[in-house]
Amino acid sequence: MHNVAAARPVKQSGANIDEIDRKILRVLTRDGRISNLELSGQVGLSPSACLRRVQELERSGVIAGYRAVLDPAKNGVGFTAYVTVGLNTHTKSAQEAFEQAIAAAPEVRECHNITGAWEYLLRIEAADLAAYKAFHTEVLGTVPQVSAITSYVVMASPKDERA
Repeated sequence: MHNVAAARPVKQSGANIDEIDRKILRVLTRDGRISNLELSGQVGLSPSACLRRVQELERSGVIAGYRAVLDPAKNGVGFTAYVTVGLNTHTKSAQEAFEQAIAAAPEVRECHNITGAWEYLLRIEAADLAAYKAFHTEVLGTVPQVSAITSYVVMASPKDERA
């Protein structure tokens, strides 16, 4: 029996996403290099219909891009930490200055302005603890807007679906 609720399109940012589109997105999230022929077989569409859907998902911005997933260890990254940052003033100019300083730091792989006790959450990748300490002292420690830093060292990542 067909589940009507599951097939109903969901309106998201100007695009109608139905169950077939969600299947396509799940497969592409796991393997963005899958051939259209293989993708069409996995989602139950003809290759031409599948290609049209993927192109529409790209055109509408639902698929914003494709990227390579890198092996951190093979790229000299042996240390990852999440870092919360508090600012000493809560102004737009303080946020902009902090964001500019952080944008220039290659160790910062993600920067999120968040709600709660802290203003920012950073994901930091460094070669090792000594490299992280240098970043902590020489980069974060020199940004005048920073008033508090708390580091959370990643010991393992049993699930990581970032692409």
